[in-house]
Amino acid sequence: MRDFEQAPEEGDEEQPISKTQRKAAMQALQDIGEELVKLPANKLERLALPDELRRAVEDCRRFNKHGAIRRQMQYIGKLMRGVDGEPIARQLAAWRGESDEEKALLHRIERWRDRLIENDEALTLFLNDHPQADATQLRQLIRNARQEAAQSKPPKSSRAIFKLVREVMESV
Repeated sequence: MRDFEQAPEEGDEEQPISKTQRKAAMQALQDIGEELVKLPANKLERLALPDELRRAVEDCRRFNKHGAIRRQMQYIGKLMRGVDGEPIARQLAAWRGESDEEKALLHRIERWRDRLIENDEALTLFLNDHPQADATQLRQLIRNARQEAAQSKPPKSSRAIFKLVREVMESV
């Protein structure tokens, strides 16, 4: 055998992609496309999508006949094949709370909320880390959350603190 005709070594050869694997990959891209159609407009705007794909998704939202929607979804799936779907899938997973980064962020937000309700000094620490936060609103919500806990009421203010802390931490 000549030098340039060497047989590939055992780990080097690429396995051909089976038809089943190709179909599964295309279906996954079409599923991402379906999820894009169901997204609220403000989240769709935050995604970096090619113009043609964005128009196709917006057109699909206007259709109300099953056949038209099905054809448009297939077209969106076709467009998705030409796009790197990984960043889109990661962002969608983050919005669903499925990514590890999103889970870690939610845990940090929960810890801040609990510290803010339990300890007065936590507010100063939080405001030092996040000066863009509304201190007056946070103080009022903390006061209300403590009253609700003392009176065994539903944690309405605690949820509001979580929401506010989340907005502040995600804006960074």
